[in-house]
Amino acid sequence: MRKLIPAVVLIGLCGACKFNGDKKVLPIYGNRQPVTKTVNGQTVTDTVYQTIPVFKFINQYGDSISNKSLDGKIYVADFFFTTCPSICPIMHRNMLDVYNTFKNIPDFKIISHTIDPKHDSVPVLKQYADKLGVTGNTWWFLQGKKEDTYKLSESYLVRKPQEDAKQVFIHDGSFLLIDKQKRVRGAYDGTDPKQVSQLIADIKILQAESDGTAVK
Repeated sequence: MRKLIPAVVLIGLCGACKFNGDKKVLPIYGNRQPVTKTVNGQTVTDTVYQTIPVFKFINQYGDSISNKSLDGKIYVADFFFTTCPSICPIMHRNMLDVYNTFKNIPDFKIISHTIDPKHDSVPVLKQYADKLGVTGNTWWFLQGKKEDTYKLSESYLVRKPQEDAKQVFIHDGSFLLIDKQKRVRGAYDGTDPKQVSQLIADIKILQAESDGTAVK
């Protein structure tokens, strides 16, 4: 099991694809609830899945980015801060593999939320992106109120920040894969190249799911 999603919110097998005929299908994580409605005089029960809620932040270019900016997009999200001396540099070196694989795909994005907005201003985020060699609008580094970022992290099923004065910034290295319906479809250890390779493969599965083709 990938370490980043608590067992209480797991749906299906973590890190494993299911098969629908000859098509690989990624699990959908988070809470779900049945909703019964009447369609053409018949009672139908649909499943409503947990989705990423409304948010609004600023990216490295000073542009406003909201949940609507990601409508119709497959995207990968993570949480970091630019002065992190430990896992963040490893994570984002690995994320460059994802970026370089999909940077020319219009319906794909990467969003990296800073958890240190006091330091990570728009110019700092731009400098950080430039140092990585990130250009264009495939990968956004986002800054907003710290409490809003932490609240949003819960919807990605990332662990809540601990109340520990010695540990101001809480981040666990997770890359979260989100589908076009804003549902969490995978969690990966961003410091592990093997899991990042799996993330790339799973993005391709979601792309095939979206256009109706099969990945065998």
